[in-house]
Amino acid sequence: MLRIATWNVNSIRARSERVVDWLERANIDVLAMQETKCKNEQFPEMGFAAAGYELATVGFSQWNGVAIASRVGLENIESSFENQPGFSKDAEVDPAIEARAIGATCGGVRVWSLYVPNGRTLTDPHYTYKLEWLAALRDTSAKWLADDPTAEIVLSGDWNIAPTDDDVWDPALFADKTHTSEPERAAFNAMTEVGFTDVVRPYTPGPGVYTYWDYTQLRFPRKEGMRIDFSLCSPALASRVSGAEIDRQERKGKGASDHAPVIIDVV
Repeated sequence: MLRIATWNVNSIRARSERVVDWLERANIDVLAMQETKCKNEQFPEMGFAAAGYELATVGFSQWNGVAIASRVGLENIESSFENQPGFSKDAEVDPAIEARAIGATCGGVRVWSLYVPNGRTLTDPHYTYKLEWLAALRDTSAKWLADDPTAEIVLSGDWNIAPTDDDVWDPALFADKTHTSEPERAAFNAMTEVGFTDVVRPYTPGPGVYTYWDYTQLRFPRKEGMRIDFSLCSPALASRVSGAEIDRQERKGKGASDHAPVIIDVV
């Protein structure tokens, strides 16, 4: 069995010891990380190596950043997906590809760690970028499945979308805001239309089951969260998933990320 997890760690340099400790306790084979917030050369590799994990990282600055840690192999690493859009807040500056996607084959499974753009507001250029980014991911992933219907792929990460009202603690609060807008939800659903499945929801039914809780206003103890972290599996991989969980315990305590790890078990 493989245990594959995804976790927005919200700064790996601040939480590397906690992440490595959790990897060992939870018996995780592969971890997709987001918001590592460091350059490649700044990534705290030693603890992972000592625990038996290889690393693949993409980090250009103190923003964004994605990585994969694996103890079952790390092959055919890609630091972006085909036609991945870039972003520039200055219209006169060419858009740059951000550190938002990394893929590698781990134990025979193609694992992608994805940090979907936030969108900021419905009128911000970042929102348009978010929708373009998701459309490019949809088109590219559809091509992967068309080329090889037996491919075992997991698109895991922080999607910055709550696809249904059950995925937010107060839908009215998010009206006319990002994460719950109809274009964003349609972009998420388009991933399922091309063949990818949210394999976690059947094992973690809602409402009231979340993966993210803001640090402010006591959101976590008040159970006011969002479900925005997902593992979407190709048909061949989805058929092998035997269980899934959201480790809410890891949102607790001093120095926790504002996201909880999401785990799938593959037989």
